[in-house]
Parts: sequence; C-alpha cells; structure tokens
Amino acid sequence: MPYTVDLLAYIGGFYLVCVVTEALWNVICGLKAHVIPRLRESPVDLVEKYGTWAVVTGSTDGIGKAYAKELAKRGLNIVLISRSVEKLNKIANEITTIYQVKTKVIVADFSQGQEIYQRIAEELKDIPIGILVNNVGKQYAYPMYLSEVPEKELWDIININVGATTAMTRFVIPQMVDRRKGAIVNVSSSAEFQPLPLMTVYAASKVFLKSFTDALRVEYQSRGITIQNVSPLFVNTKMNAFSHRLQESTLFVPDAETYAQNAVNTLGEVSHTTGYWSHGVQNFGMMLPPMWMRMYIGGMMNQVFRQDYLKTCKLKDIPAL
Repeated sequence: MPYTVDLLAYIGGFYLVCVVTEALWNVICGLKAHVIPRLRESPVDLVEKYGTWAVVTGSTDGIGKAYAKELAKRGLNIVLISRSVEKLNKIANEITTIYQVKTKVIVADFSQGQEIYQRIAEELKDIPIGILVNNVGKQYAYPMYLSEVPEKELWDIININVGATTAMTRFVIPQMVDRRKGAIVNVSSSAEFQPLPLMTVYAASKVFLKSFTDALRVEYQSRGITIQNVSPLFVNTKMNAFSHRLQESTLFVPDAETYAQNAVNTLGEVSHTTGYWSHGVQNFGMMLPPMWMRMYIGGMMNQVFRQDYLKTCKLKDIPAL
C-alpha cells in the first residue's frame, strides 16, 4: 500500500508539473505574440521576410478584408479571392488608392469544390506568393441541431472550411519551397478547442484546420516556411450576426480591423495564436476546465445565441433560415 500511495503521489506531481509548465508556456507565447512586437521601433518587414505578394481568400468582408488591407499597409501586393466581383473590385480599388500597391482579383465560389481550383491555379501561376492567408470560411446561419441544418449548408461548410485551405495550400507551397521562404496563415476559430454542440460540423471543420496546420508545420519546418494557425474568439463581423451580443465592438469582441492589425503582428512570432491579446486572455482561462466542461459551456452559449436569433426573427416576423 505505501508503494501505491507513493506511485500515485509521483503521478499526481508529474501531472501538476505538466499543467504548470503548459500554463507558463502559454503566458510566454502570449507575451511573445502581443507584447514584443509592440516594443519594436518598427514592424517586421514582411516583404523582405516573405515576398512581394499576398493571397487572401474570403477577402471581401470581415477578417479577410481587414487582413488584406493590413498586409497592403505593410507594402505587399494583394490577390483578393472571393465570390462577388463587385465587392472585389471595390476593395481592390480602395487598396490600390490608399496603399499604392498592386492588386489582382479572382472570382471564385469555394463552395463549388474541386472544379474551381484549376482556374485559380492558372490565375496564380506567374505570381510569386509570399503569404497565403486561408481565411475563407462558412459558419451555420445560427446555432442549429444537426437535423435542422440544410444539407447544402453542411456540404458548403466542408467544401469551404476544409477543401479550400487544403487545395490552396497544396498548389502554393511548392513555389515557397523553391524560394525557401513564405508564410501560410490558416484562420481557424476557438471552436477548434472542443466539440461545440449546435455548431457541430463547423467546430469539427476547425479541428481539421488545426490538425492540418500543425502537421504541415512539421513537414515544412526545415524549408524556411512559416505556417501559422490563427484561432480567433468572437469578432464583430457578419459571420456572427445571429446574435446582437456579438455585433457590438468591445474589449473582448474587437472589430475586424483591430483584430487583423494585431494578428498580422504575430506572424513569424508564434506558430499558433488567438490573434488578439484579449482573446489570448480569454483563451487562457477557457482552457483551464476539462474538455467536457468547455463543451457543455459552449453548448449553453449557443443555446443563448440560438434564442437571440429566433427571438429577432419573431419580432421582425420573418422565418428562421
């Protein structure tokens, strides 16, 4: 019996050391991502470090649009890829006028799957891509039970959230390997940290992104390529329009422009980030409970957001999507 007690004590002590070490490492990474860049006299020269062109998918709204503008502000030429030619041209003209960089637009609907990528590859073949931001993504219209989600919406989530990042990365990375420099930024979500009831497939697609990014980093870490996973919490964008609670910019729910400015600062500093300092603080506290508890809390939050959406539909006398 004494030996058993000693063994359990050693196991408990080892587990405690692991927990404390991980917590300290997260604090160090947070300081490296959000404090050190602010202490520099000038930001890192992304053109010199990675190359002259950046490609941003899903670049006509929200985080993608803000990322494109922030990278243009840093001197990179921008390829904008999204569905709406009107929005693409408007943003391209805005970027060219304000930041005096080159732009190129590619119209593509990533929900169409495999058939679109040959054309995108042809459009990009002569462009030396230094940074690829895989931002395009699709979420549920509002928190729903799986049986309520339209079948097309489920396939769109898979084709966009999983397929786009995989395909875009595959045909961009060889040229980065040849130049031995470049960066791939995969914009995921805090939904990757636990299963998420009422957004089941969306959260699962973000788990794919994290696994894909982490494994890809090991494959190419010796080739001079930066591969970063960005996992934002709530940002005030149209993607979160199902709840009025997420449509007001606050300390913990930044607007897309504030978020992107901070997220770009972390590029090359850390391999995984929430992208924004207050999201890092939230994430630190969020990861302390066990996964089953995080899943339960996430489910409760989604029930609140679901009721927000349904209540709004009722007040406006419109059908739920």
